[in-house]
Amino acid sequence: MSRTAPPILSLALPSETGRVLSIQSHTVQGYVGNKSAVFPLQLLGYDVDPINSVQFSNHTGYPTFKGQVLNGQQLWELIEGLEANDLLYYTHLLTGYIGSVSFLNTVLQVVNKLRSVNPKLTYVCDPVMGDEGKLYIPQELVTVYRERVVPVASMLTPNQFEAELLTGYRIVSERDGREACNKLHDAGPSKVVITSISINGNLLLIGSHQKEKGQVPDQFKILIPKIPAYFTGTGDLMTALLLGWSNKHPDNLDKAAELAVSSLQAVLQRTVNDYRSAKFNPQSSSLEIRLIQSQDDIRNPQVDFKAERFD
Repeated sequence: MSRTAPPILSLALPSETGRVLSIQSHTVQGYVGNKSAVFPLQLLGYDVDPINSVQFSNHTGYPTFKGQVLNGQQLWELIEGLEANDLLYYTHLLTGYIGSVSFLNTVLQVVNKLRSVNPKLTYVCDPVMGDEGKLYIPQELVTVYRERVVPVASMLTPNQFEAELLTGYRIVSERDGREACNKLHDAGPSKVVITSISINGNLLLIGSHQKEKGQVPDQFKILIPKIPAYFTGTGDLMTALLLGWSNKHPDNLDKAAELAVSSLQAVLQRTVNDYRSAKFNPQSSSLEIRLIQSQDDIRNPQVDFKAERFD
């Protein structure tokens, strides 16, 4: 008797949100990479299939860590396994930290493969390269991001330093940030969110949505309060929230960013408060975010941070 496989319900009965393939790191303990991105997207109603680019005991900020790294060939084997069973239909691809050129090249092959199945695939890329003038990755990866990844991304979420690396611009003013967004639009993505820019002691986000190629983009900023602590996993969470909300509000990137920033700030504030309750000084070490305890703030954020549109 031949058994036919039951239908994949996330394909047969697609949700209003979507089906996300998320290629990021994984830690057994703590919340970075996929551990920081998958749960929030699920709370927002997405089916999320994670591929773990690394599996580590904990994040690399601890005194020691152990684990395994997935290479490009192993990533491709997983894609081939999905393809062989007709499981490669995704509405979104999400990528974060990638540590080697060979793995990033394979990710580019994955983008092509997914778009051959669904030409409307939205690729949300957090080009994790460094922060505050310090590079986390080999220099040759910067070139691959700039020349090959940016052109195929639908949405980019760099920080200030990464936006500078990708555009060659120095960002010291709001105008510089907006110009960097324009340059990135010219190269490919219709949506760009520079997630944190420090200007004259203020922290802000600058977002830009070019609805049609060649059109003047809608641009906005959100002022973000500085919390005197250092957290891990916040960039991964922010990009996941931007994916989640921008898909629900496809023509209102400013609204999506307000929701994402408000959720993130609520998570960070709870994290700091909980460490203080445990009699730990939040400024003395990097903090693991309180993701599970903040699920209401992820599902239904109170919008405390408003976008201000640029004219």
